[in-house]
Amino acid sequence: MSVGAVITFFAVRGVAPTEVANPSVPSAEANGAPEEDAATRAEAFRQRQQFVSETVNQLGRDTLIGESPVRGNPDASVVVIEFSDFQCPYCAQAASAVDSFVDAHESEVLFVYKHLPLTQIHPQAVPAALAAWAAQQQGQFWPFHDALLARQDSLGDDLYVEIATELGLDLDQFNRDRASEAAQAAIARDLALAAELRLNSTPTFLMNDLLIPGVVPAEFFAEALDRIQAFQQQQAPPTTPAE
Repeated sequence: MSVGAVITFFAVRGVAPTEVANPSVPSAEANGAPEEDAATRAEAFRQRQQFVSETVNQLGRDTLIGESPVRGNPDASVVVIEFSDFQCPYCAQAASAVDSFVDAHESEVLFVYKHLPLTQIHPQAVPAALAAWAAQQQGQFWPFHDALLARQDSLGDDLYVEIATELGLDLDQFNRDRASEAAQAAIARDLALAAELRLNSTPTFLMNDLLIPGVVPAEFFAEALDRIQAFQQQQAPPTTPAE
């Protein structure tokens, strides 16, 4: 999807890019600066989208996915990546829309989870991410993920062990894994990727190279998917009829 198409996409929806950004990150307006006009905001987003597109294309699909937990179709032409923080209320708010979208389009997309703990404001973000990584080692990342977001107000060591017990995890392995250097390294890789993409708020989504910042409804994801698939069809080489 071209940068121009991205800007058009947001314009058609009547949503200025900065208006879907995470409210947990202070904006210039919140700090007392005058509100930028729509053209300035669109240009700022255009530049940001251009950078993300170039970086995504340079990194490539395999590097972007890495060893992160996934849902959906591994062979899908559309990859949706979420950068998320288990203590972020907006990530919990976005979860139902994400689930609805992925469930409805499971054969069309590969959904990838990336950890982006905002440690300056969320003290339990890293411990929760480490616990989720440990659950992933026993094939239970997604149930653990869902339980953390559903019980976000109770994040802490007791909850992590409680969820692991409820899911029938081997607790000795769980505790070893979440305290391991491998767990720390996995979170660090996701943080490094976010930094390379210049992403610093949660939730932030990438649909292939389309940047979708903030909480948006399932219909928004569906419309973006339709547009990307249409663009892919336009770019596909013409088929030669069989003789």
